[in-house]
Amino acid sequence: MKGDYAMCTSVSIKTKKEEVMFGRTLDFSYDIDPEIYIVPVGYEWNNQIDNCFFINKYKFIATGQNIGHVVFTDGANEKGLGVAALYFEGFAYYNQKGNNKITVANLDLVNYILGNCANVLDVIKKMKQIDIIGVEDNITHSVAPLHWIVVDKNNNAITIEKTFNGLQIYDNPLKILTNSPDFNWHMTNLRNYINLTPDQVNYKKWNNEIFKSFSQGGGSFGLPGDFTSPSRFVQMAFQKSFIDVPNYQNDVINMCFNMMKKVFVAKGLVLTSRNTYDYTRYIVFINLNTGDYYFNTYYNNQITKLNINDYVGNEIVSLGKLQIKNVLQ
Repeated sequence: MKGDYAMCTSVSIKTKKEEVMFGRTLDFSYDIDPEIYIVPVGYEWNNQIDNCFFINKYKFIATGQNIGHVVFTDGANEKGLGVAALYFEGFAYYNQKGNNKITVANLDLVNYILGNCANVLDVIKKMKQIDIIGVEDNITHSVAPLHWIVVDKNNNAITIEKTFNGLQIYDNPLKILTNSPDFNWHMTNLRNYINLTPDQVNYKKWNNEIFKSFSQGGGSFGLPGDFTSPSRFVQMAFQKSFIDVPNYQNDVINMCFNMMKKVFVAKGLVLTSRNTYDYTRYIVFINLNTGDYYFNTYYNNQITKLNINDYVGNEIVSLGKLQIKNVLQ
């Protein structure tokens, strides 16, 4: 199968109140119908690899879809740890079987991390005990090539990648992730754009001739505007470096969603080799300090707010499908 079915962007922002807003776009070219789940402490789920069971230590709120079992794409737990899975086509490489370690399917790593880790240091420790095994899903009928960004409420962040060279865990100082190539490539590529600035360049004198700027925004000339993964990484890095972070929470939420407009993919602008559209299905931001969960979708720009404590119980529960939520709470 050709790797033409996912583009995503993730970013984490620290507010002036020292709270961490962790967000992502989910861009996909296959039809999906995700729901928002709350998963309780003690949730027992079947490990697809060896048919044993994991029991989660921590409660979490996450976006997922039941494809025979619930697969989560992003979420945050009660300890203030957030995770998002993004496509890593052409670079992800998984073991076919375990190597005397804990085996976890690539599709289940978000579940495992949110249910069993309290912070980024905990994740690093746990990942050294894990083999990530590739498992085919019944939506794309392929093994999803994934990598992951992990952020905690103390504003620590890492990128997890499993390649032919083995498990790679990178410190992620920018708290940004898109898709292929690998994370180190993206960080190196930013050197091509260090000339970008929000400052206005009013004029330049060349060969005794003065050339004036047409308008504001000249300092950002050269900022890429296409939808490729490298360009979205640069776009988000530039925005995060210079954006004005407001004081009040409602303004912060609006700022977060407005940032994602730069990397939002409208339906019809990216056509896959299967003649399907790859576009932004939803945007989510999670306050890792409070457990507040904000989202909107392609067909509904209304921002909806939920919270990890909206449900108290012993069973996994869906708070509803993303596509039908339409009221700001």
